[in-house]
Order: sequence, then C-alpha cells, then structure tokens
Amino acid sequence: MRIKKFFVLFFLFLLVFQSKLFSIEPDIFVQSTVNRASQALSDNYSKDEKIEKLKLIAKDTVDIRGIGFYTLGSYRKSLDDSNKKKYIKLFEQYFLKSFSSRLAEYSNPKIEVGSKEKLNENYTIVSSILVATEKRPEIKINWRIYTKNPEKPLIRDLIIEGLSLARTQKEEFSSIIESNNGNMDALFQTLNDFIAK
Repeated sequence: MRIKKFFVLFFLFLLVFQSKLFSIEPDIFVQSTVNRASQALSDNYSKDEKIEKLKLIAKDTVDIRGIGFYTLGSYRKSLDDSNKKKYIKLFEQYFLKSFSSRLAEYSNPKIEVGSKEKLNENYTIVSSILVATEKRPEIKINWRIYTKNPEKPLIRDLIIEGLSLARTQKEEFSSIIESNNGNMDALFQTLNDFIAK
C-alpha cells in the first residue's frame, strides 16, 4: 500500500511540476509576441508578406473567438447556433484583415514591455510602451491577457492610451445593429463588405 501511495503522490507531484514548468508568464508571452511581430514587420518583406505573417501571429496569440463574442454583446443571445458560426467566421476574417493591414503600415515598431498586474486567475494586464520616433509620440499600450489556460495565454484586448479596442469595436457593432432596428443581417453585411474590399 505504501508503494502505491508513493506512486500516486509522485504522479501528482509531476502533474503540478509540469503545469508550472510549461506555464507561460503573461509578460514573457507579450514580449515574445512583440518580437515575432517586429520580425514580420522588417523591411525584408513586402506589405503582402507582412500581412500574411501578421495574420498567422494573430491566429496563434489572440483569442479571436472570445473577442468576437464580447464585441457582439447582448445581441449574441439572439443568434441561433447556425448564425453564431456564421458570425464567428465573418468576425475572424474581419479581425485578421483589419489587424494585419493596420499594423503592416509600421516598420520595426519598438515596444518595451514593462510591469504586469494579475487581476485574477483569468486575467493579467501587461504594460508596455511603443517607443517614440520622429514621426510619432510615445504611446502607452496595456495588454489584457486571458490566462485561464496558463500554458496557452491569449490576448483579449489592447488598451491604447486608456482606450479599449475591444470596447470600441463593441460600441461600433452595437451602433450598426441599433441603427438597423436590431437586424443582425446589417452587421453581417457590414463585415462582408469590409472583407471584400
């Protein structure tokens, strides 16, 4: 019995040890993401190549599904499963195009990652600064990192100079739906139009 108990305890120890070993600290995750983006934005690549590389990074590091449902707000409840799938597919295409095309305009942006603040088990805020250049001032960027799975942290929001991008997107989508009498098809059409540009 003692041997069996020993092996059970040893197995539990390994599980705990491995979970700590493979967990990724949010600030290190942000620094790694920033480094990958900087490499993608080097002058060695064309704009189209940069966009494709940035899309791959976003798919790997951003909780696109989570952001998509957040930006839909309470309107999410009015969608059946079929329309939820349709929305998430459209939102992912919309998000990746919007994110990559905007960021591709930058050339080797230097971001210095600073402190982190653990809000709870699921969220940590990582502070950073986009270093000033001759063309732009210093910009403060806070990263809201979803850490429910410590082995796979994901970006849930960027707060740029106090402005939440996810909340701004939520307000924009809500405005589109409300101005069309709650018709979700109007939002779907807006997303489709942007993707098709």
